[in-house]
Amino acid sequence: MSIVIPILFVVAIFLLLMWFFVSRYRRCPSDKILVIYGKTGQGSANCIHGGAAFVWPVIQDYQYLDLQPMSIDVNLQDALSKQNIRVSVPAQFTVAIGNEPSLMKAAAERLLGMHKDSIRSLSHDIIMGQMRLVIANMDIEELNSDRDKFVTAVYEHVGDELHKIGLSLINVNVTDIHDESGYIKALGQEAAAKAINDAKVKVAKEERTGAIGQAEADKERRTQVAAADSAAEIGEKNAQADAIKGKNLADIQIALSDTSRRQQVAEANKNAEVAEKTTEAEAQTAAYRAQTEAEEARKERELAARRANEVVQSQIEKEKTVIAAEAEAERNRKVAEGEAAAVLARYQAEAEGIRKVLDAQAAGFQKLVDAADGNAQAAIGLLLVDKIPELAKTQADAIKNIKFDKITVFDGGDGQGTAGFLSNMFKSIPALSEFMNQSGLNLPEYLARNGNENVNPEPVKNGHPEAPVKEESKGGKKG
Repeated sequence: MSIVIPILFVVAIFLLLMWFFVSRYRRCPSDKILVIYGKTGQGSANCIHGGAAFVWPVIQDYQYLDLQPMSIDVNLQDALSKQNIRVSVPAQFTVAIGNEPSLMKAAAERLLGMHKDSIRSLSHDIIMGQMRLVIANMDIEELNSDRDKFVTAVYEHVGDELHKIGLSLINVNVTDIHDESGYIKALGQEAAAKAINDAKVKVAKEERTGAIGQAEADKERRTQVAAADSAAEIGEKNAQADAIKGKNLADIQIALSDTSRRQQVAEANKNAEVAEKTTEAEAQTAAYRAQTEAEEARKERELAARRANEVVQSQIEKEKTVIAAEAEAERNRKVAEGEAAAVLARYQAEAEGIRKVLDAQAAGFQKLVDAADGNAQAAIGLLLVDKIPELAKTQADAIKNIKFDKITVFDGGDGQGTAGFLSNMFKSIPALSEFMNQSGLNLPEYLARNGNENVNPEPVKNGHPEAPVKEESKGGKKG
């Protein structure tokens, strides 16, 4: 029992110590600043952001400063500019307690325990004073035209003053700048008019540039279209020419290929024929050689047999002679009988053929006589007429290769050589006329007359016949 009480006492003390340490250990969120003041040993306060620290009881205490931004609306009215023109500048500022060590220390010294509204009011007064200072050092034209310069100046002056109380300027937004006299409005109207005029000039220039550009573009387009059309037409013509050229080349290649193929086929046929002839010749040569060798072998065997049988050679020769004579006689008899039978058959066949020809000719002649109403002489004439072209062709063939360059007539110098030549030529006509009459044919009357009676030679003058003299009709003149 005595041991339990001390143990419980120790445990209780340990638990009290644990509770004490846990309750005095403070953690700081990321959006706050932990300010430990009292006996810190590091100045007036110890500021911690985003960490934790042990706060000793009795000698130390702590508070938090909020880091959340605060929006402050500033409506500055009738602030004097450098030109002594009063302007109104409504703006909006965003501020917050800084998390830098110097700012945290300044905020702990000047803002610790203050409400946000009090901090906002204090910041508003500082901002108003610094904006009046900045506006007093700038012209209206600068305030209106160079907003960035104005905002930068406000940011620098206001920021420096806020740092003194531990605040940091996050953003400055100037919503408007205006004055009661209407100076800024007049500047705006002037600038607007100038901008409008400049815009009109620029528009006119741009329209002119656009019109020129459009005209040049149209010109370029027409030029390019014409060039493209020309190139297309040239390309089409070239393509057609290439196509025709290709077709012609293809036709030429086809023709050359066909020619080559035919040549190769002909060469192959020729080679095959040559090979066939060569093979046939070689076969014939081999057959002839074999036959020759067989004949030589046969002769050698016969010679060997004769040499082996020299003892009975005479008897063999005698019997051979008898047998050969009998065989020759029998062969001659058979040949004579065969020739006699062949001659008899040939003459019988010739007689039969002649008989059939004569029968056919007799039948044909009988039909020809019947066609001539039984007049045999007229039928003979018809046969002769049928043979005349053949006779004429035979006579023409006899003299067709004889060339008569000229005919020379020798006379006695009496000037009748040509007439005598013609007269002698016509004297041969009656013999032909008699032959034709005997055959039942009649020559024309002017050829059938006697040459001496009917041929009147033309008068000859200086070795040339004169032209006949035309007689005019007594009845009147010829028209």
